[in-house]
Amino acid sequence: MWHELSREFIYNFVGLEGKLADASHFFIYDTIKIWFLLISIIFAVSFLRTWVNTEYVRAHLQGKSSMYGHVGASLFGIVTPFCSCSAIPLFLGFIQARIPIGVTFSYLISAPMNNEIAIAMLFGIFGWKVTSIYIVFGLSVAIFGGWLIGKLNLEKEILMDVKPMEQNLEASLVMLSVKERANEAWDYTLDIFKKIYIYVMVGVGVGAWIHGYIPTDFIVQYTGEGNPFAVIFAVLMGIPMYSNAAGVMPLVEVLTSKGMLLGTALSFMMAVTALSLPEALILKKIISFKLIGIFFGIVGSGIIAIGYLFNLIL
Repeated sequence: MWHELSREFIYNFVGLEGKLADASHFFIYDTIKIWFLLISIIFAVSFLRTWVNTEYVRAHLQGKSSMYGHVGASLFGIVTPFCSCSAIPLFLGFIQARIPIGVTFSYLISAPMNNEIAIAMLFGIFGWKVTSIYIVFGLSVAIFGGWLIGKLNLEKEILMDVKPMEQNLEASLVMLSVKERANEAWDYTLDIFKKIYIYVMVGVGVGAWIHGYIPTDFIVQYTGEGNPFAVIFAVLMGIPMYSNAAGVMPLVEVLTSKGMLLGTALSFMMAVTALSLPEALILKKIISFKLIGIFFGIVGSGIIAIGYLFNLIL
């Protein structure tokens, strides 16, 4: 609905055309979408937290093997159809619930890169073989990337206030009415939203400009077949951009038809969906520049390795 209303407003009511219209439509639609997701998901997670003792969840995760939480979070990312920015509200909810930081990053990596929309479209365009390899590689990046971040003990790099841990697990189960729980969740949601909404606008604005003004031929020029650094260039070009899997998949099909190797095209897609400059601009209010750099470095390196492996295998 919002997509059509935004299109109607920009193209028919305002009367814009061309690249400016495309960029404006992208900005309005994605800003509203992410704002809605921020409010609804943070409220839902905050409301549920008043019913669920998150200390038991944390204790349960800590009682398992080091890979248990990372695998679970990465698989959960498959069923949440979010782009890199849209996945941040749930990522924020995990942080507030004090889920281990590495596990939260496994989800943040997996959700935009491995979601069911990307998988379905890959299958429809390239078949089951490419899709299966992509899923295995994508989950590997999410699991290993989150595990490595967890091993670096970077909890101090989280900038948002996190409620202290209860020493007594039973103490956090507070008896409240449904109305009181909803009011508490709403107050918390508004507080978080006021702190980060402007970063959403800035981030989406950058993504909208790139979406509207960067031509496909410019990308192919530097990442075509025969360039040994094509995968690296593809990832570096993809990171500043911003789109979800549904938006970038048709571009991948165009790029491969123009001579780009499949692994290079998929590494470009993974960089666009899993890493983006708009995502970094939003995250800077939640985590430090140091942690953002580590996150981008680990995931970017994994995506580059996957691109070369894809080109080698296929």
